[in-house]
Amino acid sequence: MTQKQRIDAFVALGKLLASDQEKINNVLQQAAFKNPWYTPANTKKQFQVWSSNLTAEKLTPWIASYPFGESDKVVGLILAGNIPLVGFHDILCVLLAGFHAQIKLSSDDAGLTKFVLDELITIEPAFEKKIQLVERLQQYDLIIATGSDNSSRYFDYYFGKKPHIIRKNRNAIAILTGRESKGQLKALGADIFDYFGLGCRSVSKLYIPQGYDFHLFFEAMEDYNAVKEHHKYVNNYDYNKSIYLINGDRHFDNGFMLLKEDIRFTSPLATVFFEEYEQLDPVRAQLEAQADKIQCIVTEATIETGIPTFPLGGSQCPALTDYADGVDVLKFLSEKK
Repeated sequence: MTQKQRIDAFVALGKLLASDQEKINNVLQQAAFKNPWYTPANTKKQFQVWSSNLTAEKLTPWIASYPFGESDKVVGLILAGNIPLVGFHDILCVLLAGFHAQIKLSSDDAGLTKFVLDELITIEPAFEKKIQLVERLQQYDLIIATGSDNSSRYFDYYFGKKPHIIRKNRNAIAILTGRESKGQLKALGADIFDYFGLGCRSVSKLYIPQGYDFHLFFEAMEDYNAVKEHHKYVNNYDYNKSIYLINGDRHFDNGFMLLKEDIRFTSPLATVFFEEYEQLDPVRAQLEAQADKIQCIVTEATIETGIPTFPLGGSQCPALTDYADGVDVLKFLSEKK
């Protein structure tokens, strides 16, 4: 299979994901039934993100920098399942690079990855020999594993002797200046609420200037109040609210999200931590010191940290080159081909 054949197949897949075919709508409904976090709206949003990236104009120059041919090597992939198709970027990299993919799906996957791969094989049957879904990885040459801080220790123990990429918990951070418009704050709402805040690119922590007035912020967030209709989300909201009230923790509440003062980065579901600042330089230093816990930053401020930074509303639509944890998967594969 030539590189052009591989690209053409993924381009055709991208067009399928953007379509309104009955089988696509059926998959959206089935996924929501199997995993309530995968609402049809969230899964469709992820399909659209991938459809926008799976074009010849984007795939061709992206892969062109690396001299990939066909490879007999097998890449073991352990995928997460926190949001729909969260591991698809790794699959795309491995298959475009000509490797074999041995894939361990998350139990939360709800059949989405299998559906997408089955469609890819229908488009280009040569991929059938390149893709294997397994319950247990074996006879692999490289490993890419995504999980939590706890699971990463397990991954290090079992897979550390092979060339590997092992990912841990990360979150997105937002830095506000107090000069944001309502439109910009509304865009930030997508960074917070898309996929119910379950993604590694979901904003879980706000840095705000001292004396920040939350009135405009909460006014902008009202456009996302539909999350309170989701029973799993609202159960988390109610639980965390009761804990903060019992403990007397300083927090703000708009009826479907909680803002709690906290120095940590990783907040519970339905909660966003916040921290006040006087000057941005100490914030920059703090973020740089803990860069290994941050997936990206969203802000309208000018702040240089070395961490991938997006305007408000930009965290959940990464480009092909926005690699998880900043590790270039294609470069990793090119060095091991």
